[in-house]
Amino acid sequence: MEASAILPILKKKLAFLSGGKDRRSGLILTIPLCLEQTSMDELSVTLDYLLSIPSEKCKARGFTVIVDGRKSQWNVVKTVVLMLQNVVPAEVSLVCVVKPDEFWDKKVTHFCFWKEKDRLGFEVILVSANKLTRYIEPCQLTEDFGGTLTYDHMDWLNKRLVFEKFTKESTSLLDELALINNGSDKGNQQEKDRSIDLNFLPSVDPETVLQTGHELLSELQQRRFNGSDGGVSWSPMDDELLAQPQVMKLLDSLREQYTRYQEVCRQRSKRTQLEEIQQKVMQVVNWLEGPGSEQLRTQWGIGDSIRASQALQQKHEEIESQHSEWFAVYVELNQQIAALLNAGDEEDLVELKALQQQLSDVCYRQASQLEFRQNLLQAALEFHSVAQDLSQQLDGLLGMLCVDVAPADGASIQQTLKLLEEKLKSVDLGLQGLREKGQSLLDQISNQASWAYGKDVTIENKENVDHIQGVMEDMQLRKQRCEDMVDVRRLKMLQMVQLFKCEEDAAQAVEWLSELLDALLKTHIRLGDDAQETKVLLEKHRKFVDVAQSTYDYGRQLLQATVVLCQSLRCTSRSSGDTLPRLNRVWKQFTLTSEERVQRLETAVAFHSSAEKILQECPEQPEAFNEMEQFDEIEAVGKSLLDRLTVPVVYPDGSEQYFGSPSDMASAAEHIREKMKLVSLKKQQLRQPEATTPES
Repeated sequence: MEASAILPILKKKLAFLSGGKDRRSGLILTIPLCLEQTSMDELSVTLDYLLSIPSEKCKARGFTVIVDGRKSQWNVVKTVVLMLQNVVPAEVSLVCVVKPDEFWDKKVTHFCFWKEKDRLGFEVILVSANKLTRYIEPCQLTEDFGGTLTYDHMDWLNKRLVFEKFTKESTSLLDELALINNGSDKGNQQEKDRSIDLNFLPSVDPETVLQTGHELLSELQQRRFNGSDGGVSWSPMDDELLAQPQVMKLLDSLREQYTRYQEVCRQRSKRTQLEEIQQKVMQVVNWLEGPGSEQLRTQWGIGDSIRASQALQQKHEEIESQHSEWFAVYVELNQQIAALLNAGDEEDLVELKALQQQLSDVCYRQASQLEFRQNLLQAALEFHSVAQDLSQQLDGLLGMLCVDVAPADGASIQQTLKLLEEKLKSVDLGLQGLREKGQSLLDQISNQASWAYGKDVTIENKENVDHIQGVMEDMQLRKQRCEDMVDVRRLKMLQMVQLFKCEEDAAQAVEWLSELLDALLKTHIRLGDDAQETKVLLEKHRKFVDVAQSTYDYGRQLLQATVVLCQSLRCTSRSSGDTLPRLNRVWKQFTLTSEERVQRLETAVAFHSSAEKILQECPEQPEAFNEMEQFDEIEAVGKSLLDRLTVPVVYPDGSEQYFGSPSDMASAAEHIREKMKLVSLKKQQLRQPEATTPES
């Protein structure tokens, strides 16, 4: 019977064990009757419960029952006493009926309990409250009977409820923990039983039960040393003394089983964690080796353009994003496995290391494949970028070659030729870069089969290789065609440079010839003071003419070269058409001027020679001057020379040019006149002897 089942009855305090003892050390059972009618059934239940608490040893010492009838009727007291015969006849040694003062004197004569001792089995005495100390020590009596023993029925009842609850819960918990612990031990041998037992959990929290037990034990032990309010120390109740070892024993058993249970839970948690890790590892491995690998198996192309490669890169980034989620799980699992490995459980080390190795191998292999694919696509994108740039350069070069060259001068041609060479060099560098990128890409593709999981990638690789080689061959052919066109254009432009150079040099020859003509007219004026000087001037003039002739011939050769170049270039020169007439015109003017200069010098030589010859003849040789015609001839030559000095050079176009300035011509004429005067004076000197001879 539990107190909680009859709690309303126990709260009525129909009977109680105060903890007091009689002189025989028997327990004192108190039945406080009240004015209200007492239910015998409830009293019987209460007595049954109270008498179940003491130990058998304590019961053997017997009970002293105090029936407090001061507030009750006699017939009720009698009924209670008679009921004791049926409830606890063997345990009761003495029944003390506390009577009211002089109330039951007449009734006692009608019923004497002492006469019924043999029939009742215990002694019954009627006693007033103040005389109970004759049978029981005051310290063992409650305050209701003038004693000093403190008793709080509700406090006792609450502790009893706590004790019984703890006893019930701890006993049930011990059974459950024993079942779990024994099931765990059995499960270490039989996997199937273990899985069933480990799923069973205690119905109550062991920590809560242990805490309740410790608090109860502490309170029970505390009553042994605490005193009453009056300061008088007293021994604890017998049920409390009995409860302490019981509680301690239960606590010891609970701690033992709970320690084992905690180890079981730890092992179970570790096993559960290990199984969860194993399950997650297999999920990661199965996905990476299944859908993850299948995604990579279907991605083999490299694209045929920048846009196609970028689209493949975007698709690969989506695949990487899906893999990243599983790689994050891998990192978490790896940390959990490392933590378990650090725990140092030998029995799980091999399994954990195997899981860790399997997970790492699969993840690293898959990560390597993703990185390889990313590098391949990046290399393909760079290859197509270089190919596109090279194609644009070739298009630009081809466009430049397709445009006809119409430069204004040789400098612009040189600039255009330099630009053409730079573009061709840039194309060479671009093609070299394309070959390097292409070879690098081919090398990566050749390594693609190393992680193909047995898949035949020959077809896919062949398509990629054919595409790469096709692009490089196409660029090589385009570059070769452009080089051929550049060679033709270079030759044409060099011929044009030569043409312009010939035209420029021919024009320069005309300028030089014009300068020679101008110098001839302006500086070649003197005729010499004597025959020797005039001959020197004549010789210099011939050399001067030779220079002019060379200049003219050079210009003619250049113009002939321009004609040949124009025919080769199939173009019409813009300058050679008027350069040749100009050259011929200047040369004609120079020729006429030179001839006039030669005639003047030759006339001057004849004049000076004849004049000097006459002037140097001695007067004693008159036979040399017999003929006066020589003087006339000298005079005629001198006049003719003077006349030439005044006559301009007339060119075919009707224009006229004079030698030097009028003052220069006047100076030259004056010198000739001076010499003519000397000749005339000589002539007169020769005539005078002829005139004196007839007179004599």
